[in-house]
Amino acid sequence: MSEPVLRSRLGVLLGKGLHVREEEGAAVVGGLVLFFLLFAGYFMLRPVRETMGVSGGVDNLQWLFTGTFVVTLMTLPLFGWVASKVERRRILPWTYGFLASNLLLFAAIFAVQPDNLWAARAFYIWLSVFNLLVISLAWSVLADLFSNEQGKRLFGLLAGGASLGGLVGPILGTTLVGIIGHSGLVLLSTLFLLGSIGATLYLQHWRDRHPLPAEVEHPRSRPLGGNPFAGATAVLYSPYLLGISLFVVLLASVSTFLYIEQARLVAQTFADRTRQTQVFGLIDAVVQTLAILTQIFFTGRIAQKLGVGVLLVAVPLVMVAGFLWLALAPGFAVFVVVMVVRRAGEYALVRPGREMLYTVLAPEEKYKAKNFIDTVVYRGGDAVSGWVKRGLDVLGEHPQLAMFIGVALALIWAASGGWLGRRRRRLEDL
Repeated sequence: MSEPVLRSRLGVLLGKGLHVREEEGAAVVGGLVLFFLLFAGYFMLRPVRETMGVSGGVDNLQWLFTGTFVVTLMTLPLFGWVASKVERRRILPWTYGFLASNLLLFAAIFAVQPDNLWAARAFYIWLSVFNLLVISLAWSVLADLFSNEQGKRLFGLLAGGASLGGLVGPILGTTLVGIIGHSGLVLLSTLFLLGSIGATLYLQHWRDRHPLPAEVEHPRSRPLGGNPFAGATAVLYSPYLLGISLFVVLLASVSTFLYIEQARLVAQTFADRTRQTQVFGLIDAVVQTLAILTQIFFTGRIAQKLGVGVLLVAVPLVMVAGFLWLALAPGFAVFVVVMVVRRAGEYALVRPGREMLYTVLAPEEKYKAKNFIDTVVYRGGDAVSGWVKRGLDVLGEHPQLAMFIGVALALIWAASGGWLGRRRRRLEDL
């Protein structure tokens, strides 16, 4: 069989199986590489972050959540200024380059003082801000480069690159932490972050060669303009963005309740820091394996056939059952199942669905308002729910109370997801 015929048949197969058009193949590869490098680098460090958080005491995690929220508030004006003054195509490279220099500093600190508690706390807070900022910005770029129709077809597939990176990252982390230590993992993650800049530049070059129709194209060589706080004000004046904010707060609250319980169980079971890092990495690997299969084969089809609202509602409804299960049959095995299902569902369904909500908005909202919601609103939900969870733990007499509160939060979460799906459909038809 000749090479052109083989290539043609392969293209047809990919088009039917993955809903990728021939001219989009290069962009899909670029997006997959972007998310693979970004998530592999982050998920190498996520188990390190969890270990750093446990080292200061599980009962003090709510302070780290609060510190993360405060630092996020301090970061918002700086990012808003960059987004207002810099060409849109330069926002990600400049931001990622600055964050890479931060990683190099932490690598040096961990090499010199590996057991410094305050350095561990600083890294926990910094990586928690870094995580949401870099992921939000990567999705902003994709929402900017791809049309609304392309987003519905391709975002689930592109999220598969994130899950593949999320799978490889923990494996690398658990394998290499005993060899190169935490400092070496931070350095390796820096290289991955720099590689993701190259993937973004490639995607932008692809869009330059395949421009969108004039009526939907917004020149990326121009700065967004406005003021550094435009993202926050845009959210306050938009019911749609306020709805997304509520959805994100509820997502953060459900996640925080389960996250604190995970940290407590691991800290009680494993005393060695290296072992804790390996356990956290193993959990991440299982989550990402389930997520990647769903993203590649099901997410895009669900969004096209059933709508974005189904992506946003499915996981909250599953969590209603999960919290009830934990309330009636608490135990380590049950908790692990609920935690894995929740996180895999978030990566495979909720996250792509959230990002599809922004494809119907203007560029300034895709960058500034989205970043405000993904960082300040999310971390604010973390901080508040962290203190609520700590208060329930102090009460101690009713350990199932937190799970029943989780049921209520998940039901409201599902309702907000359904409303957003319907609202997005109306905006798409305008």
